[in-house]
Amino acid sequence: MKKKFETEAVRTQIKRTEFQEHSSPVYLTSSFVFEDAEDMRASFAEEKEHNIYSRYSNPNSEEFIEKVCKMEGAEHGFAFSSGMAAVFSTFAALLESGDHIVSSRSIFGSTHSLFTQFFPRWKIDHSYFMINRLDEIEALIRPETKMIYAESPTNPAVDVLDLTELGRIARKHNILLVVDNCFATPYLQQPIRFGADLVIHSGTKLMDGQGRVLAGITVGNKELIEKIYRFSRITGPTLSPFNAWLLSKSLETLAVRVDRHCENALAVARFLEAHPSVERVKYPFLKSHPQYSLAKKQMKAGGCVVAFEVKGGLQAGRRFLDSIRTLSLSANLGDTRSIVTHPASTTHSKLSSTERAETGITDGMVRISVGLEHVDDIITDLKQALENSH
Repeated sequence: MKKKFETEAVRTQIKRTEFQEHSSPVYLTSSFVFEDAEDMRASFAEEKEHNIYSRYSNPNSEEFIEKVCKMEGAEHGFAFSSGMAAVFSTFAALLESGDHIVSSRSIFGSTHSLFTQFFPRWKIDHSYFMINRLDEIEALIRPETKMIYAESPTNPAVDVLDLTELGRIARKHNILLVVDNCFATPYLQQPIRFGADLVIHSGTKLMDGQGRVLAGITVGNKELIEKIYRFSRITGPTLSPFNAWLLSKSLETLAVRVDRHCENALAVARFLEAHPSVERVKYPFLKSHPQYSLAKKQMKAGGCVVAFEVKGGLQAGRRFLDSIRTLSLSANLGDTRSIVTHPASTTHSKLSSTERAETGITDGMVRISVGLEHVDDIITDLKQALENSH
């Protein structure tokens, strides 16, 4: 019997040991033993399933992967030491010299750096499309195009891309669709339903939800994951057993946490939209969001991130940040604690001003990852900071 999302998150566990523990133990071991020489030979020959070495697999990682696969509707997955390890390893395992990527222009700054600084060394090329011009994607596709890559919602401008249309284009041209689903989590959106072949997450964000660990995961088509596994088994960007155990426990509360994140974020977005010191606000479930109808179609709720611009530009934005008292100034997101970030000088500072403008990042943009504090206290801090910004 297929269980509901929340039940799978709580009840998906590895097999109990002879001690009959209720909660899965932590398997802090680098390697595993064998019964005899034949057992060891057969395990290395992959004639039987057996944990060999924690760089390859570990019971804690297996439990975490299985949970995410059930949440996303994926066949298989592999867990990584960070979100960017997942992004890089997915590309590196599947792309060859001469291949071409068609990507949304609105992507995380480090992913942009991969495309522009490192992949050219290996003769892997890319072309960008703007998030509001999906009709131009097909003109960018070449015979050597291997995949379409996108984030939705985007970081930090929380734009929403039409995943159904991206899936249609990918199938038509027989190329892969890879989607970074970090901002939504599998609780709010499952890209595989819309045609994605692979889904990537930074487990560091809402999956952990408490700012404790670095982690990443890629799930999706079993044959593709096998290639990613082979690459990662050799190169070693594997998630640690302890972090996998923490993440698996965190997923048990993902639904209830994200529900509150979204409730708080919508209230914060509405407050900011009505404030006279705010130029503009973007949040997927605000009716003023340019892709509001699409967000309602693809997502269960709007997520934890709100982007807005303080009137007065860069200097007013800096005064706003310096006036924050309760919220945290940090570059992370998806934490229990609300976090305020200035993308132009932090997460996307390596981009030129022209490149930032192309992705909707202005000098005065502020990104808030709305946490789990009482929403009245979050708004009170934002209100006094806005008053002090002018």
